[in-house]
Amino acid sequence: MGRHDWTNSLYKFTFLLAVSLASLVRSAQISIGNRLPLWTWECINDKCVPTKPVLDGRMQSLVTCNMLCSSIQLWPKPTGSVSLSTVAVPCRSDLFQLKILQVPSTAVYGYLQDSFNLFKDDLRRMEPSVRGYEDWRSIVIRLVVNGSADPRMRVGTDESYRLSLKPLAGTGNYLSVDIAARTFCGARHALETLVQMIWLDPYAGSLLILEAAMVEDRPRFSYRGLLLDTARNFFPVSEILRLVDGMGMNKLNTLHWHMTDSKSFPMRFAVMPQLAEYGSYGPGAVYTPDDVRAVVRHARLRGIRVLIEIDAPAHVGRAWSFGPKENLGDLAFCYDEDNWASTCREPPCGQLNPENDEVFAILEQLYSDIIQMTGVTDLFHIGGDDISESCWSQNLENRAAVAEVWAKYTNEVLRRLKVVNQNSMPNLTIMWVSHQSERIKTDLKEFVPYLGLQIRGGGWSSGGVEGVRSIYSREDAWDLNDGLGDWWENARPSYNSWQEMYDHRPWGTSGSKNVEGGEATIWSMRLGPELEARVWPRAAAVAERLWADRPEGATRPVHARLDVQRTRMMARGVQATPVWSMWCTHHPYTCV
Repeated sequence: MGRHDWTNSLYKFTFLLAVSLASLVRSAQISIGNRLPLWTWECINDKCVPTKPVLDGRMQSLVTCNMLCSSIQLWPKPTGSVSLSTVAVPCRSDLFQLKILQVPSTAVYGYLQDSFNLFKDDLRRMEPSVRGYEDWRSIVIRLVVNGSADPRMRVGTDESYRLSLKPLAGTGNYLSVDIAARTFCGARHALETLVQMIWLDPYAGSLLILEAAMVEDRPRFSYRGLLLDTARNFFPVSEILRLVDGMGMNKLNTLHWHMTDSKSFPMRFAVMPQLAEYGSYGPGAVYTPDDVRAVVRHARLRGIRVLIEIDAPAHVGRAWSFGPKENLGDLAFCYDEDNWASTCREPPCGQLNPENDEVFAILEQLYSDIIQMTGVTDLFHIGGDDISESCWSQNLENRAAVAEVWAKYTNEVLRRLKVVNQNSMPNLTIMWVSHQSERIKTDLKEFVPYLGLQIRGGGWSSGGVEGVRSIYSREDAWDLNDGLGDWWENARPSYNSWQEMYDHRPWGTSGSKNVEGGEATIWSMRLGPELEARVWPRAAAVAERLWADRPEGATRPVHARLDVQRTRMMARGVQATPVWSMWCTHHPYTCV
């Protein structure tokens, strides 16, 4: 069924709007006294054009025109076949029913039930307090999951789904939604697509839903992440949960929680509370295991895994300074450097002591706790960024080449990780690209099949290593910066606009062999309460690049679709910066 194959139903939709006109004019949402809305929008040559309404004429809101006129308004855009009706019918959140027809486990069943409740919460959040219709459609969602019994997002999880929406034969006022997926995550993505087919029409005073649709979809890349740095500045758990909400709306699947750095260690581990005592900003800037579990649960129901990174061996700071007092020896060096520029990229410095076995014992305990709290056993991040040659060469007894020290340290860390992960290496263990990365295939031979490099910078660090998996998070394109530069210097890098982020294809024209995916990054040195507005909708642009990797750049239709997605996010409680002026929202075809 094509978008323009529904002409036989257009009369029905026009009739519905005409019938609702009386209640429309009465609604406090659309009129003041006897006044009509200022504008009505008509779909003319696949464009929504504003005109002045007349009392006896057909009135259509901008949001309804956007959803029914020509282009597909789903975000990220599906990669498979799509067919959407040009007819909308009224619906209510309490008239949605769920029928789970087939599941591979009780765990998946429970997750589907919880995810459906979240779906209804989203609808209630959008729903008006005054309803203009008296006759709504009832919708039955029939779900089949016939693959993995594990509801978690994992490396290799099949996130594909098929969704079919149509009138239920012989029932009059019922619609059916049939969703088929191989995993819970795929089914959850289908529910996200479905909620994007529902919107509040302010003129009708009701939620509307497309009368029919068919979508087949799967992501282009398996790793689609968002990095949040909570070391430079602390964020309450409530803000992290809202960030996760936005990720789910855009089908991102990995919250990379860069939890610690040389600036602070804001996590209280039961096995080593000293790290937070010495390294946090204060009692109110510490996460507990219960906080982590709350984020993990919130994320899982949205098809998202939580990847916690304890950055090491560099970027450790004063959190590790308690060693001598606890009779553990020097756990770290260089954390009190006055001349920091010679030892690290930004103050403060700090680097672990690889000659002290207590360092590895502590890391082993931390890794064990992280795996237990997150339930993520097949993906891990060991840090590895910005290793300082001068710090190690000035403080180690064995002043071997830094590359040799790095190889011994990394081999021992990976060995310890394998031990605590039930003597099995995670399918993908990530480390930041560094000057030592080219030595992976010679110095870390045992672990090469399980390793991945996260590509952060430009120049020497702009690419991966042949035969080693890569995750891209180039700061010159995918960092959600403020354009003001680093606080300790006058350099002012360019602001990464959403258009630049959307157009960026770091795998280039040579293809994407060994590329697992990528992520947008939130380095928080200049970030406070405006977290959501800094992130959205720019991170949504990266989300579509990683889901669909469409060949076109930020064209006019992409601008218009992202504007619609931004409006959706706002309606569901996630703050997002405007894509353009309101004029362009009303006249998108004139602005690009």
